[in-house]
Amino acid sequence: MTDLIADLLRANLAASLAILLVFAVRLPARRMFGAEIAYRLWLVVPLAFGASLVPAAEAPAGVPGPSLPLPVALMQPDAGPGAALIWAAGALAILALMSLGQWRFLRRAKAGAAGPAVVGVIAPRIVTPADHEARFSPEERALVRAHERAHIDRGDPKTNAWVAVFQGLNWFNPLVHIAAYHLRLDQELACDATVMARRPGDRRLYAQTMLKTQLAATPLPFGCYWPAPSRHPLEARVAMLKQAQPSHTRAMAGFWTVAALSCATGLGAWAAQPPSPPHVRWLDLPDQAAKRQTRATVVVISMTSDQVAALTRAAR
Repeated sequence: MTDLIADLLRANLAASLAILLVFAVRLPARRMFGAEIAYRLWLVVPLAFGASLVPAAEAPAGVPGPSLPLPVALMQPDAGPGAALIWAAGALAILALMSLGQWRFLRRAKAGAAGPAVVGVIAPRIVTPADHEARFSPEERALVRAHERAHIDRGDPKTNAWVAVFQGLNWFNPLVHIAAYHLRLDQELACDATVMARRPGDRRLYAQTMLKTQLAATPLPFGCYWPAPSRHPLEARVAMLKQAQPSHTRAMAGFWTVAALSCATGLGAWAAQPPSPPHVRWLDLPDQAAKRQTRATVVVISMTSDQVAALTRAAR
C-alpha cells in the first residue's frame, strides 16, 4: 500500500511540473497559434501523470533501485492503509461535492432557471433558461446554439468529466484544481474561436450575446456552460474575438509544437523515475547456490529385519 501511495505522489509531482509548464507557455501559444492550440496544451498534464506510472527501466543486476523519498509519516509501520484510507475519503468527498453541484444545476435547469449549457456525458444535450426566447434575439439564439453545438462536436463534456475525475483522484494537489479552472477557460476560448471561424462576420453580435448570458451561482462540474462575468474573466473572451484566426501554416506549426511537447514531457516523466529493482532470475543465482539446488540428495531409511522380510514378500 505504501508503494501505491509513493506512485501517486510521484505521478502528482510529474503532473505538477507539467501544469507549471503549461502555465508558462499557454499565453504565448494563444497569441502565436490561436486558442485551440493553447487549449490542447493541457494534454501534457495527463500524459506526464500516466507516463510516471509506467514501470521504469530495470536497474543493472546487483544495483538496487533508489526509492522515492516519502514523508516520515508514510515510512512508519502500517502507515500505508491509513494513508490510503485518507486518500479514498478525500476523493469520495470531492466527487460527492461535484455530484451535489451537478444535481443542483440540473434541478435549476429543470425549473428553467439555468443555462445556456450542455449537460450529459454519454448523450449531451443543450439546456436553456425559460426566458431564452425573450432574452435573446433569433440571431443571438443561433449563436448560442452554435456555441453549445461546438462543445458537443468537440467532445468537451467528456473532457470535463475526466477532468472532474482527475480532480477527485488528486484532491490533495492544489495545482490540479487551479489547472482545472484555467482549462475550462481555455476550453471556452477555443470554442469561441471555433464559432468565429464559421461565423467571422458575427463577432460584435457574439460579444453582445456573451454579455447578456447570466448563470445562477450553482456550478456545473460535468458539462459546458457560458460562464457569467462574475465567475469568469469574460474580458479575455471578448478580447479574443478581436484576434484574427491563425493561418493554416501557423495552426499546423502549433499542432506539431503541442505534439512534440507532449512526447517530450511524457518521456521525461518516465525517464525521471528511479530505476526499478532488478528481477531475480535463475541465471542471477550464484554458482554455489545453483549447485546446491541441483546436488543429489541421499536419504537413509532405517528398517528392522522383520520389516525388510515383509517388504520383500509384498514385492513378490
